[in-house]
Amino acid sequence: MLWAWRASGTIATVVLFVGLAGCSRDSAAARVTIPTGATMRTAADSLAHANALGFPRLFSAYAKARSSDRGIKAGTYLIPKNASWSAILASLRGGGAVNTVLVPEGFTVTQIEALLVAKLAVSPDSVAVAVRDTALLHRLDVPTPTLEGYLFPDTYFFPPGTSARSAVTTMVRRFEQQWRDDWRGTLDTLALTRHDLVTLASIVEREAKRAEERPVIAAVYLNRLRLGMLLQADPTVQYALPQYQKRLLTKHLLVDSPYNTYMHKGLPPGPIGVPGIASLIAALHPAAVPYLYFVAYPDGHHEFRVKLEQHLAAARAARRAWDELKATQNKPVTAPAAKRDG
Repeated sequence: MLWAWRASGTIATVVLFVGLAGCSRDSAAARVTIPTGATMRTAADSLAHANALGFPRLFSAYAKARSSDRGIKAGTYLIPKNASWSAILASLRGGGAVNTVLVPEGFTVTQIEALLVAKLAVSPDSVAVAVRDTALLHRLDVPTPTLEGYLFPDTYFFPPGTSARSAVTTMVRRFEQQWRDDWRGTLDTLALTRHDLVTLASIVEREAKRAEERPVIAAVYLNRLRLGMLLQADPTVQYALPQYQKRLLTKHLLVDSPYNTYMHKGLPPGPIGVPGIASLIAALHPAAVPYLYFVAYPDGHHEFRVKLEQHLAAARAARRAWDELKATQNKPVTAPAAKRDG
């Protein structure tokens, strides 16, 4: 047993977080969550289950022999392959847990900025500068002032002390990892640039509530683009407004912005949020349908139509469905009768 401890100690000590900034779910490092109040034995079992170490009982005994089996910190840790026991133990006791940052599909750069400020304890100014990094904008060939749409949605694990620039660079790198070079041929067929595709995918991301409708929604917008029609995409207007409006009114459609696709033809200048891989693929491979219109129903599905008069009829039916839902939600609840004794 003593030999095993010494053998483990001969392994070169690996600093737990070196090179791990922003590891995502497919990282080679093991991700381990230690719950609040966990004993060293529980922590060792969790580490072994994640293949972060072998011989959990021996590790617990090793920690006890070093009087380090108490005071471990709860949190999520990233353990590099072949990390020494001493390095693992030091991290568990030092509270070197990673900061978990979940970026959902559809988040805008403003929402991501707020998320990074809250999770990484960095200044808002540093994040604002990072998402406007000219080197990254040039690398991606992005014509807009920020990296809107290119901070890929994923779960990231950032070590303490991660800077805003490092976090943003990691998210951009994740986008680049997801992008496939063989997609460029399809882009040429669609007569779109990569920036166009990301922009279209970001609109699809905001519109679609059901996965199977993503390629159909993408097709509607591409059909309208080919015919020179206004896109009239509500999410682009919501993006253009100074404050988000769930329900758009006629006055909102008059907002003076290049992102207002009720007033300006073609795609907006850039993405209106970050699209996930499903929306990117849907925009790249739209459904072969002739639809030019669609309207949303309360259950999340859309009705698609080719002719304007058909669409107007579907829109009236959708409005009735929405009104019925609103009436149901506003219906007063009758208190149940009091139960009698005996």
